[in-house]
Amino acid sequence: MGQKTSPIGFRTGITLGWQSTWFAPKQSYGDFLVEDQRIREYVDQRFNRKMPKGAVAKAEIIRTRNEVNVTLHSGRPGVVIGPRGGEVDKLREELEALTGRKVTVNVIEIKEPDLNAALVGQSIAEQLAKRASFRRTMKQYCESAMNAGAKGVKVTCSGRLGGAEMSRTETQKLGSIPLHTLEANVDYATATARTTYGAIGVKVWIYKGKFGEKIEQVERKRRRPPRRMPPGAMPPRAQNPAPASPVPARGEPASGPVSPAPKVEGPSS
Repeated sequence: MGQKTSPIGFRTGITLGWQSTWFAPKQSYGDFLVEDQRIREYVDQRFNRKMPKGAVAKAEIIRTRNEVNVTLHSGRPGVVIGPRGGEVDKLREELEALTGRKVTVNVIEIKEPDLNAALVGQSIAEQLAKRASFRRTMKQYCESAMNAGAKGVKVTCSGRLGGAEMSRTETQKLGSIPLHTLEANVDYATATARTTYGAIGVKVWIYKGKFGEKIEQVERKRRRPPRRMPPGAMPPRAQNPAPASPVPARGEPASGPVSPAPKVEGPSS
């Protein structure tokens, strides 16, 4: 049977850090775990499901004895922070009411959103919910990630694609994705597009190179699509074309100056 596993969980504790950092006795472990999940779900509903969207990709939680430190990684930190930090203060008060503990909120900007699997997955799901073409959308985001410096991208969409009666799975892949290599920095995320004809699942893998390597942007030349002409239209002619010389019809004299026939001299009679 298949031996697939999540690239994030596969590398956690080896080359990736934990998304929740705290220690708890046995009787409190379950309560803290459920509380972490509630915080993440609340942040997701607040910034990724309502307008204006803050594009929060990850929430890291660190606990001390009496305090909870929440760090949000966002592609649009201005929306999360708000004018004069008003949104952050409001979020902190709401999380304190949710958990009953003192909460500190920090916001970190994601420099390159095209290299973050969670943000790419959310963007694809939004496009699919707006009834965009799934093939064009997948190809567009794959090329954007490669232009941003990724070494490999894979996007999988599964469900009633294009409103078809029978669900199917479509995959778009560029570059390489070394899933078995623990040194490889592979980002993975899932998203769901809620459409009128059912839910469409989106999975995104982005390979950024080995851990510690510097990511360099690669500018790829985009192929120019062929110009579409309406049926029956003539292609555009060249500027100032040279006039073509008319071809005389059969049996007609050619136009232009006619040279006189040469005189033939012979013996006079």
